[in-house]
Amino acid sequence: MCTDRKSFRVVITGKGGVGKTTLTSCLATVLARDGINVLAVDEDPQMNLPYALGLGMERAAKIVPLNLNSDYIEEKTGINPKKNSWGSMFKLNPDVDDVVERFGMKVADNLNLLVMGTVKQAGGGCLCAENVLLDSTIRHLALRPNEGILLDTQAGVEHFGRALSRGFSHCLIVADDTFNALTVACHSADLARQIGIPNVSLVVNRATDVTAGKLARFEKETGKPLAERFDSHYLLPAEPLLLDLEPEVTRIMTNPESSYAAAVESLASRLASPHCSCSAPAA
Repeated sequence: MCTDRKSFRVVITGKGGVGKTTLTSCLATVLARDGINVLAVDEDPQMNLPYALGLGMERAAKIVPLNLNSDYIEEKTGINPKKNSWGSMFKLNPDVDDVVERFGMKVADNLNLLVMGTVKQAGGGCLCAENVLLDSTIRHLALRPNEGILLDTQAGVEHFGRALSRGFSHCLIVADDTFNALTVACHSADLARQIGIPNVSLVVNRATDVTAGKLARFEKETGKPLAERFDSHYLLPAEPLLLDLEPEVTRIMTNPESSYAAAVESLASRLASPHCSCSAPAA
């Protein structure tokens, strides 16, 4: 049965180095351009999403990641990470309704960014209070009509262990056409389904004329068609211009000759359109 979907949450995940942040930033840009209110959330410890979105060094330097806002963490959890909080009691379900208003950064019309943060000091001890706040923020970000939340995760599958994306409507698992990346993608798909994400898609990045053959070979070696693992799959063509545009890769979306940009626009359209469970998988 088809339903009108006015908002959506998408988690973008996959092996390191396969283009998750580039895809997240480009999707955010085109969705915002098309009138969707987009919140891009950077959960990757590398924190490259601000640069990919074109904020530049000066504006990006003004961002204080959420996990470094000790006063806010104490306000919400009862624990100040700058103090000795080992063994202390803290709130497990803090109210974070004001987090975007207080710590989000406006990137462009319809596009805001929230940076979660990462570990800054080796041997810093337990990050329990920080993790509780970050996890609660991601899980409880409120969705309004005509809004999309895009979560750019760290490489690998650790975030599934914390079930950060429980309650999300989509999981886009990015891979290239290598055996290792596809293996991680298949494992990620299993984990995404375990936490109840209803729509799990494979996005094969940097696709070339040999990609179809490599995917077929992977299916033969693993003994299971990709169509049985994923609800749909998309191919993003290799785009040499991205290297020239880096780090502000979203400029590719203004290039009418780019097949990569066209493929991202098609994917964005699928995310923003009403969901229909009877739809055939897209390739």
